[in-house]
Amino acid sequence: MNPKIASFLATTPATPCLVLDLDVVAANFAALRHALPLARIFYAVKANPAPPILRRLSGLGACFDAASLPEIEACLSAGALAADISFGNTVKKPAAIAAAHAHGVPLFAFDSREELEKIAVHAPGSQVYCRIAVDNIGAEWPLSKKFGTSLARARGLMLAAPGLGLQPHGLSFHVGSQQTGTAAYELAIAQVATLFTDLKNHGLDLKMLNLGGGFPVRYDQDVPDSAHFATEIMRAMTTHFGNDLPEMLIEPGRAIVGDAGLIAAEVVLVCQRLEADPRRWVYLDIGRYGGLAETEGEAIRYPITAATASGPSGPVVLAGPSCDGVDILYEKSPYELPLALQSGQRLLIHNTGAYVTSYASQNFNGFTPLAEHYL
Repeated sequence: MNPKIASFLATTPATPCLVLDLDVVAANFAALRHALPLARIFYAVKANPAPPILRRLSGLGACFDAASLPEIEACLSAGALAADISFGNTVKKPAAIAAAHAHGVPLFAFDSREELEKIAVHAPGSQVYCRIAVDNIGAEWPLSKKFGTSLARARGLMLAAPGLGLQPHGLSFHVGSQQTGTAAYELAIAQVATLFTDLKNHGLDLKMLNLGGGFPVRYDQDVPDSAHFATEIMRAMTTHFGNDLPEMLIEPGRAIVGDAGLIAAEVVLVCQRLEADPRRWVYLDIGRYGGLAETEGEAIRYPITAATASGPSGPVVLAGPSCDGVDILYEKSPYELPLALQSGQRLLIHNTGAYVTSYASQNFNGFTPLAEHYL
């Protein structure tokens, strides 16, 4: 926690709330740009679509990966140019495709024949790129089941694009969110490079490779920094593409905003529920429905500290406030908090700048949505 956030928390804002430092967002963006100077950075808006973040990144020259028409319009309102937006969702309503095209968005993702045909009808002449399904080994939050197609099917789709009046611009993949290693990038780059060569031999000279997101932040364990990922990515790119590198795009979200914010939460109840289990249950005023959806399966393990309580600590189970049996944050992961912790005191949930506000329910059980403060 940096001094700016600490100073704001000293004013005791109502909880639960996210407090996020925009200077950290800017520093993270600069670090990625320095690490991968050959790549255009398309911020994944879904990670945190707050207007102050979009305005700050737009002013720094970022591009944007949008998953919906409202995200596109939010980027435009924040000062982004339509030419710097990619409609990266492979599942889009025809009306959304048409509206994005009318705004001037040039780049559309797809991974099926049906989606390609929709783009041809509603965004004629657009640049398209096909998403490839790749191994998500090393990812804490895999994405490979819902999106992407095979290399063989992608080949046929890209060859069909010109006949539909579209520009086959490139290929993309995503190695999974919170990727903790580089092996998935290296394997994916090798796979798509073969398809680039194959398509070039059939008259399609693709211009772009979108390497997706996946760049991690530190939660309960150390992870490689952006410089390490950049080194391994560029090694794989030069190995498989040689000097004929395509334009590179990356779509970081978590790596831009994740460690820029924290949540202040109030302890609602501390109790021992079962005689056979010595652990205390600590119920907070935020849970999975309040924005901590990535605790599902305890995949993302946020660092949690007590704001005021101190002294010896003991094991706890952490849960949210709702009347829902699955609203348990951590039951298997080994969390400890001070034994003196009581109802009414506050906890800090660190590195929660990404995928929290955008997951938060608006009125589940009547609880007030997560407040947001951008400094």
